Amino acid sequence: MTTLIPRSVIFGNPDRITVQISPDGKWLSYLAPHEGVLNLWVTPTINPSLAKPITHDKGRGIRQYQWAFTNQHIIYFQDTDGDENYRAFSVDVESRAVMPLTPLDNVRVIPIHACADFPTEILIGINDRMPQLHDVYRLDILTGERTLVQENPGFAGFVADDHYNIRLGVQQRPDGGMNILRPAGDGWELFLDVPNEDMLTTNPISFDHVGETLYLADSRGRNTSALMHLNMATGESVLLTEDPRADLTDVLRHPVTHQVQAAAFTYERKQWHVLDTDLQADFDYLKTVADGELSINSRTLHDQQWIVDFELDNGPVRYYRYDRAARQATFLFAHRDELERYQLAKMHPVVIPARDGQSLVSYYSLPVGTDTRETGIPDHPLPMVLFVHGGPWGRDFWGYNGIHQWLANRGYAVLSVNFRASTGFGKAFTNAGDKQWGRAMHDDLLDAVAWAVEAGLTTRDQVAIMGGSYGGYATLAGLTMTPDAFACGVDIVGPSNLITLLESVPPYWEPMIALFRQRVGDNTTDEGRALLKERSPLTYVESIRRPLLVGQGKNDPRVKQAESDQIVNAMHANNIPVTYVLYPDEGHGFARPENNLSFFAVTESFLAAHLEGSYQPIGDDFAKSSITILAGAEQIPGVADAWAALQRNA
Repeated sequence: MTTLIPRSVIFGNPDRITVQISPDGKWLSYLAPHEGVLNLWVTPTINPSLAKPITHDKGRGIRQYQWAFTNQHIIYFQDTDGDENYRAFSVDVESRAVMPLTPLDNVRVIPIHACADFPTEILIGINDRMPQLHDVYRLDILTGERTLVQENPGFAGFVADDHYNIRLGVQQRPDGGMNILRPAGDGWELFLDVPNEDMLTTNPISFDHVGETLYLADSRGRNTSALMHLNMATGESVLLTEDPRADLTDVLRHPVTHQVQAAAFTYERKQWHVLDTDLQADFDYLKTVADGELSINSRTLHDQQWIVDFELDNGPVRYYRYDRAARQATFLFAHRDELERYQLAKMHPVVIPARDGQSLVSYYSLPVGTDTRETGIPDHPLPMVLFVHGGPWGRDFWGYNGIHQWLANRGYAVLSVNFRASTGFGKAFTNAGDKQWGRAMHDDLLDAVAWAVEAGLTTRDQVAIMGGSYGGYATLAGLTMTPDAFACGVDIVGPSNLITLLESVPPYWEPMIALFRQRVGDNTTDEGRALLKERSPLTYVESIRRPLLVGQGKNDPRVKQAESDQIVNAMHANNIPVTYVLYPDEGHGFARPENNLSFFAVTESFLAAHLEGSYQPIGDDFAKSSITILAGAEQIPGVADAWAALQRNA
């Protein structure tokens, strides 16, 4: 009998994540719980045991930060209850004094650039003048004083150099393509023309320190995005490296010169291409440290100390401090210590053929002990959960996946599919998803399920579909457009009506709205609205005949609560049962671990009721969450009682 891993071990706060080293190498920093909430911790590099929290957030926690080049301050960005209106803060690592740098209401701040030449200043974007546009400011992190550098004339973004000059502006075109412009006199001139077909696979990365070279991910004239070196004076472009199967995934830049020294590409597994021979011995050594996907998270300015991590599929992420001179990696800690006590599932890469010949790079996990022959196929077919990624312009990767581990531990096979429109596999594959929501993109998911049935992972009558954002849409599409394909579905912040989705995008997405209209459907034309209606799960709500669980964040700025409200109300009007869970302090996805624990407790009971997997009783997993069950608590065993107990104790 498999030992159930407590939900708190998988979905509670991690022990430590986002580990960095200060530019001078004196300090280590990371995010870790303090009084149950993720906060910033700092410790002397020479003695990690002396770590102490330097922030005291009591809300959803801190998730994004960077060291200032003062070596004395950390800059972090935080929103309110998931509204994505991020503010910037500075904290002194010794005094622990926190300074609000952008104390503005209903305004979104984004980091743009930082350079060691200006240790007390960073470049940020602020949309306080117009909600749709981020103007660029030079921000003093000691005083909070800001100076306008560039008013935004209508661009989706900017690229600055190390002198804090705005060198490029990125402008979306109505045809879905992109103009990359550079300053010319009092205006702008076209520098690079990026056609619609290359829009999602071509983008400027950064300049070198002197500002003479632009590094560019570029798919123009090829299928996959390659790493290019472009001379700003002559316009000469040089290919540095590419992979015919995969797009550029990551680059490693020298901490001072900012020259790209290595590049990574990921098809099934991540592969580093070393460009600077001075680093070859470092990469050769690091390959021997752990059998996982290597990431270089942080480097000192003198480049003698790195913070690296290795992502494993059947264990927690492992962090190391790497001393280049000694060529020695010292283990620091894992991201979830308690996982070491359990035997975790392996993740199997597989390339599944779609019906039209597309190759779907996918990953599946099996419960420990169900593949005694070690063939990658269970001894007997298992109930399965198809877990669909969001975006859709994103992708699934090999490595530790909490959802996979949780579900495999409960007795399910778990399958994640990089369906067409997923990024990372070349522009032809990404563009094959244009205007294919609910059609070819959904067919890919069905083809992957058919493969899993034929391979012996599962049977047709015991497959659930689950996902967030686009994955939530895929769940709703699965239960409405193919109502017999799945045994049940779990929709997390998924859009149900593509017309209202496009009509309610956050204002700061307006410069990118052409992307959505070209690739999803045009809500401004009769023909486009007809297509969007045809691809909306809400249109087919009366077809639902399988159980559905819906989870939504009240403050979601991307997929607003109305998207879940619409389909739940329509189901009620058609006398179709549904369970609807709302979180008043969450946005696009659930960040507070208490909320994740409560939602996955509901999900676990839901799946057990319909797929007969193992489950951990809800217990007190509702106690500290903001869970609100608006409908259908009685339809899932144990949920009504837990919800009633929470209300009694409120």
